[in-house]
Amino acid sequence: MASYKYSVYNSKNRGRSNNRGRYSGGNKRRGEYINPSRFVQAAKPTIETQYTSTHKFSDFQVDSLIHDNLTAKGYETPSAIQDQTIPLALEGNDIIGIANTGTGKTAAFAVPVINALINQQNAKALIVAPTRELAQQIEDECRSIGKGAGFYGALLIGGTSMGPQLRDLRSNPRIVIGTPGRIKDHMERGTLKLDSFNIIVLDEVDRMLDMGFVNDVSSILDSMSGQRQSLFFSATMDTRVQNLIGTFSSNPKTVSVKSGDSSENVNQDVVRYAGNFEKLDKLHDILIRQDVDKVIVFDDTQRSVEKLSNELVARGFSADAIHGGKSQGQRQRALDKFKASKTKILVATDVAARGIDVADISHVINYSQPQSYQDYVHRIGRAGRAGKIGHALTFVN
Repeated sequence: MASYKYSVYNSKNRGRSNNRGRYSGGNKRRGEYINPSRFVQAAKPTIETQYTSTHKFSDFQVDSLIHDNLTAKGYETPSAIQDQTIPLALEGNDIIGIANTGTGKTAAFAVPVINALINQQNAKALIVAPTRELAQQIEDECRSIGKGAGFYGALLIGGTSMGPQLRDLRSNPRIVIGTPGRIKDHMERGTLKLDSFNIIVLDEVDRMLDMGFVNDVSSILDSMSGQRQSLFFSATMDTRVQNLIGTFSSNPKTVSVKSGDSSENVNQDVVRYAGNFEKLDKLHDILIRQDVDKVIVFDDTQRSVEKLSNELVARGFSADAIHGGKSQGQRQRALDKFKASKTKILVATDVAARGIDVADISHVINYSQPQSYQDYVHRIGRAGRAGKIGHALTFVN
């Protein structure tokens, strides 16, 4: 174990989904009607002006251990959200951060949080994310930034057994990272008491509310210390998000670096089919095209995802499946292979549209239509990243 005493979360678990039946992709939901014309749109890439950072990472007034770890990670010049958020958070302000996925917001809150834990003996932090994958990515970032700090942490996510999590919680962790459902499970069991936690980070607040976690999130915030620092990060700032933040925070500082929807970098079109045999054959024809490199194919249910993935493998494609019925270990292995391009096609339920950040996805294929237009935007936002033009195809009967 590294000198940064984060517990190791590598148990081979078969626990329940953190979504507690809300949004695991296991059941087909009744969706809104979306006119197919909304699935057709040419990419409208915007030319972004280069952001000039006010600081270097070496300028931030943080513990020397953090500086050493940031240098080892190759962090020199902060992104816009990091440059503007870190100084305000280090001063103890509540923060509302509005930023697209992939802008570096994890480090924007991880640096001040880890610094507080090092320098304030009574500091305890809770970081809440909508999905297992995102929670795990945050945990990895916090572990590397806080390496050698000497305090314990716990990762509380679904798809993993309670045993190791209970062990980690008995070690009195000073940083807890997790998904709302599993955090609430531990609260109800009495294995996690939040009244002494005085730093809260809610990442991707809008997605948590989309996924039906508003009551869990409110309960979590209600259970924490009244004297706390609150950091909220969201890609959108609609009425629901504003109401939640307004209830649990006073006089927050707002940092907005959102540049536009990632879907603007995506060419969108439909694929019309007459029946299931033709549908599968048309998917086959798309996947063998030369311009199709790395693909996420979305389908409705766990069963249909498994069936489609197996069918593509039988046809000679390099494919894997990811959905809420998989254990966290299975999901992580599938994602790691996809990121490393060992697998070219990932067949997924909507769980994969939330919290997965893979920069080189060329195509998103909606083999089944999304249940809402917001789901559609989340899906196709997996393509068209890092300044590239992506492609989205939606099957329409």
